[in-house]
Amino acid sequence: MGLFSRGKSGGIMNVIRCDEEEYLVWKWRPEGQELNSTSRENSIRYGSSLRVKDGELAVFVYRQKDGGMQDFIEGPYDDTIKTANFPVLSNIVGLAFGGSSPFQAEIYFINLAGNNQIKFAVPYFDVFDPRLPDHGVPMAVRGTLTFNITDYRGFIKLNRMINFDLDQFRRQIKDALTKYVKAVTLDVPLSMGIPVVQMERKIMQINDAVLAYLKPRLESDFGVNVKGLDISALDIDKDNEYYQELRHLTAGNTARTMDAQTDANINNLHRTQEINAQNMEETLRIQREEMQRAQKLQTESNFMGAHALNQQADVLKTGAQNLGQMGSMGDGSGGGMNAAGMMTGMMMGGAMGGQMAGMMNNMGQQMQSAMNTPPPMPQVQYMVSVNGQATGPFNLPQLQQMAAQGQFSPQTFVWKNGMPQWEMAGNVQELAAVFAPASMPTPPPMPGGMPTPPAL
Repeated sequence: MGLFSRGKSGGIMNVIRCDEEEYLVWKWRPEGQELNSTSRENSIRYGSSLRVKDGELAVFVYRQKDGGMQDFIEGPYDDTIKTANFPVLSNIVGLAFGGSSPFQAEIYFINLAGNNQIKFAVPYFDVFDPRLPDHGVPMAVRGTLTFNITDYRGFIKLNRMINFDLDQFRRQIKDALTKYVKAVTLDVPLSMGIPVVQMERKIMQINDAVLAYLKPRLESDFGVNVKGLDISALDIDKDNEYYQELRHLTAGNTARTMDAQTDANINNLHRTQEINAQNMEETLRIQREEMQRAQKLQTESNFMGAHALNQQADVLKTGAQNLGQMGSMGDGSGGGMNAAGMMTGMMMGGAMGGQMAGMMNNMGQQMQSAMNTPPPMPQVQYMVSVNGQATGPFNLPQLQQMAAQGQFSPQTFVWKNGMPQWEMAGNVQELAAVFAPASMPTPPPMPGGMPTPPAL
């Protein structure tokens, strides 16, 4: 192929470009020149036109005594070959060449934009489950590998450019691909803990493991960039007797695992219920003790006055007895009654009697007042369910405060002594006031005659 024209020195001026539709590496030759026909195929005229499309790379390989050297031209590029754009060429050509002077170089075009796909099928091989380490289950793997070239310098170092055969290159990659896919798949049951009978359901997880293992190795072995791996099928010989045995083992383990999990859930439920019952019993016991203590204190307060009256009556009774003895006391001569003592006793007895009567009157009034005063209203207290746990007890003001803070709602379950079961707070009539919005007082009517503000 190639377009050409006559140069000013009479030589053939080449147009170097690639018109191949599908290629990975393609060697350019002047039109009419066959492979290794003459040295003319590598004789490039200085000043020829070079056209490199976007996504292509042109590689100029100069054969020198001390080894090959390359110039790399990435597309898009459309210009004549000049030393300004070819650093290696400038050293080779030097000032001895000018105009259309020829130089020896091989030119290769590398496709950087295309994606190359290789479909592969790894034939049946035995995969071993750790539960039956001596019995292999036949398995085959099918899929597609997609790759391209990004590191072209590394690719050129690893691959022979001249007479590059894409089909042969794909076969080489396919052989390595088969080896790596088989190696990773064999190790899946042991390293990833996936039973053989469940590998089909874990195909995406296995695909990622194979890709992670495959990518760096193909890049280092062939200089290609692995863009993707798609394992389309893991074919298992399900008629194999060892596969059937593994299925039976897996089904038994699954059933036992489910039974064990069910038993554990039931035990946890029973334990939770038992703990809740113990908490409720302890809460009720504390409530009963608090109520009994309050009733006892109330009773002691009611009868405190009667107890004090009895104590003072005993004191007065003792005083009266002592006064009586004073009246019967003689004058010291062993004779009759002591008149002075009687008078003194009568006076003191009258005073004490009046005092006792006043005290009895006061104490009676206090007792009557205490008897007429009703006992304090019992505090209504509710247990509240918070995250399945009984908390409290809380009285109505406390519940109202909790509702204002968003910690208590009509959907909260409550219980109090006498209720047969837990109910939502919104269904308990006694708690309706807890959720009632606070009413604003009605303002008085506006005054009829407001004073007119003075004019400014």
